[in-house]
Amino acid sequence: MGARGRRQRDAEFTEFVEQASPELLRIAWFITGDVHRAQDLVQGALLRTYRAWHRVDPPRAVAYTRTVMLNLTRQDWRREGRGRVHPQAEVGDLLPHTPDHADVTGEQDRLVRGLRSLPERQRTIVVLRYYGDLSEQQCADELGISTGAVKSAASRGLARLREHLATQEIHP
Repeated sequence: MGARGRRQRDAEFTEFVEQASPELLRIAWFITGDVHRAQDLVQGALLRTYRAWHRVDPPRAVAYTRTVMLNLTRQDWRREGRGRVHPQAEVGDLLPHTPDHADVTGEQDRLVRGLRSLPERQRTIVVLRYYGDLSEQQCADELGISTGAVKSAASRGLARLREHLATQEIHP
């Protein structure tokens, strides 16, 4: 690849990173439960995506990078052992912007704590399915599992999340 082709490739990738990073970072944070781990996860996934950029279909670039993130997450889980959660994770600017009201902040906190209470696979599926707005088939494809496994994990995860949220209700 010549210098001109490399510059064009770099420009396309830079544009992709600028557009996709906020979404990827939020998903990574919901999956890991830790701001710093989420940032590292996105950075690692973007590095691998850049290396494969010549093979990546631009309309599928976010999905490709999300899949890389999930693969890296699974590698970390295997290496570190399941169940590692960081209860004091800082949210920072990773959540979508909302009005600065105590009740909204409390609801977000309850949701994040509820997500952290789920096992990693259920949390990943709930985040991809309902926050990432992926279909059951897309989730299954990205995770390399059957749609039945996605349906089952999503159902159990939502039930457990509802149960957690019900016990954590905020009363005035």
